[in-house]
Amino acid sequence: MPDLKQPLDGIRVVDLTRVLSGPFCSMLLGDMGAEVIKVEPPGKGDPVRGQGTLKDGLSWYFASFNRNKKSVTLDLYADEGKALLAELIRDADVLVDNFRPGVLAKMGFDKARLDTLNPRLVTANISGYGSTGPMADLPAFDFIIQAMSGFMSVNGRADQEPMRSGQPITDLVGGLYAAFGIVCALRARDLNGRGQHVESALMNGILSFMAYLASEHLLTGQLPLRTGNNHPLVAPYGLYKASDGEVAVAASNDVVLRKFMRTIGLEDLLDDPRYDDNTKRFPLRDELKEIIDARMQDESQAHWIAALNAAGVPSGKVQDLGEVFADPQVAAQEMVISVDHPGHGDVRMLGFPVKLSETPCEARLPAPELGAHDEEILGPLRARLAQRSG
Repeated sequence: MPDLKQPLDGIRVVDLTRVLSGPFCSMLLGDMGAEVIKVEPPGKGDPVRGQGTLKDGLSWYFASFNRNKKSVTLDLYADEGKALLAELIRDADVLVDNFRPGVLAKMGFDKARLDTLNPRLVTANISGYGSTGPMADLPAFDFIIQAMSGFMSVNGRADQEPMRSGQPITDLVGGLYAAFGIVCALRARDLNGRGQHVESALMNGILSFMAYLASEHLLTGQLPLRTGNNHPLVAPYGLYKASDGEVAVAASNDVVLRKFMRTIGLEDLLDDPRYDDNTKRFPLRDELKEIIDARMQDESQAHWIAALNAAGVPSGKVQDLGEVFADPQVAAQEMVISVDHPGHGDVRMLGFPVKLSETPCEARLPAPELGAHDEEILGPLRARLAQRSG
């Protein structure tokens, strides 16, 4: 059987993004086989090249989000840089940026110009708030979007201040949706023969992750309370104390709850009229937690996790990253990979979360040195421009 091509083999992406949301999007496309040309300003390039811990002059943060890309340097404020970008666009399938809405148009690449250069081009913009509305021109930072979107308002404990997510969740969600939108637009181009514009806003993306918290508020008008590690709708559900640490237990419905309570020897509690229904239990979840903690402290985490999972009750421990990356399940799923970076050695980074059985993702290229592909990619374009002007 001949070698199979990756899903996005033959797709050329011109990537004008920097920092995180955009580079995450273009990395996902590159992992699926696209040729990603990362356009960076001369000199320092993407600011993330200098962020995080550097080893032998290489930021592993940068390396982890810029694999499977080629780097060229262009001054997009200079005539030659704009002319070369136009040539790149002529040959591209996708143009992605995370400028504020309208910035690309001010640079001379509005929709009419892009349509003239390449009517089959799929364009994509990742912004904070989208291209319409009173906040469209505001800068976007993950922390601010977490605050403005309501995301922080539902995280943390009721008696403490709202809590941000440790990871830059809105950046990552925005990049993920942009990649999804781009792939959908490429499929639509196959069907209809023309490209189109894709928008992904960090605010919209994280709002779409509000799940049942949003639906409950839209129905009742009530604001969700911060419940810490407790479930906002179901009790008991959360972290419980074993003799050597806490155990996460997801008793998501009455059937699973009965299995949980039977396994820990507290099934009789469910016959108590105070606890026989979720609507009664929920206001008493702190009281229930004390009872469950007192019982579970008789045995270890390992004991309870094994017993509960065997009984059909989802459970696990709160692992730190060291434990996660040593976990045999994570190893079996190849969620940490090692990529050779010439001159810098092996860089360990997160692997591919999407597994395709026939055309799996590959780390074909390490994160590029700044301008490493100027001659390969820009050289022929400069010759084309010279021939055209001559």
